[in-house]
Amino acid sequence: MNQPLAYVHPDAKIAPNVVIEPFTTIYKDVEIGEGTWIGPNVTIMEGARIGKNVKIFPGAVISAVPQDLKFGGEDSLVVIGDNTTIRENVTVNRGTSASGKTVVGSNCMIMANAHIAHDCVIGNYCLVVNNVLLAGHIIMGDYAIIGGQSAVHQFVHIGKHAMISGGSLVRKDVPPFTKAGKEPLSFVGINSIGLRRRGYESEKINQIQSIYRILFQQKNNTNQAIQIIEAELEATPERDMIVEFITGSQRGIMKGYTK
Repeated sequence: MNQPLAYVHPDAKIAPNVVIEPFTTIYKDVEIGEGTWIGPNVTIMEGARIGKNVKIFPGAVISAVPQDLKFGGEDSLVVIGDNTTIRENVTVNRGTSASGKTVVGSNCMIMANAHIAHDCVIGNYCLVVNNVLLAGHIIMGDYAIIGGQSAVHQFVHIGKHAMISGGSLVRKDVPPFTKAGKEPLSFVGINSIGLRRRGYESEKINQIQSIYRILFQQKNNTNQAIQIIEAELEATPERDMIVEFITGSQRGIMKGYTK
C-alpha cells in the first residue's frame, strides 16, 4: 500500500502487502519482501534487498554508498533478513568490491542512530543498541549484543552469544559466549544469563566457564591455554567453536580478566 506522498521507483520490486508511509523514497534496484513496513521519511537506495516482515522506522537510510575512499562505484548490496527491526535514523551502507554486500541477519534489532558500515556481516538474533558505530568488515555472530554508545574497530570479529558493555571501545576480537567491559576492553565473565535464556544447560555453561578460566584467569599465554583446553577438556561444539575463533583471530582477542 503506497501512500501518494511516497516516491517508489517503477523498477523497484515491492511485495503487494508492503506498507510504505509518506515522504519515503525508494530507488531502483530495490527488493522488499511481504509484510514489511517502511515508516515515513525513510530512504532506501539502490542495492537494498529487504526480507519479509521487516520494520524500518523514520529517518533510516538503507544502502547508501559506503563511506570508503577506495569505493569505485561498483555494484553492491545491503541484505536485511526477515523479521528484523531497524529503528530511527539507522544507517546501513552498501558493500564494496571486498565482499559485495553488507548483511544484517534475521530477527535482529538495530536501535536508533546506529551505523553499520560497508561489508559488515551481522548474524541472526543480534542486538545493536542505540548509537553504536560499526566500522567496515565487522563480523558479529548470532545472538551477540553490543551495548549503546560503543564503537567497534574495522575487521573486528564478535563471537556468538557475546555481550559487550555499553560505551565500549572494541579494538580486539571478542570470543563467543563472553561478556566484555572495562577500558581497555577485557573479559569480565561469560554470558551465563543469556545462555540460560537460550536453553543452555548448567553442564554446558560450566564447561564454557572452565575454558575461559584456563584462557583468561590462569597465567597462560594464548597458545599454552589452547593446548591445555584441547588436551584436558572434552571435545564439544562449544569448545571447538571457541578454539577455532581464537586460533583464527587476525586482530588478536581482548584482554583477560583484570581486577
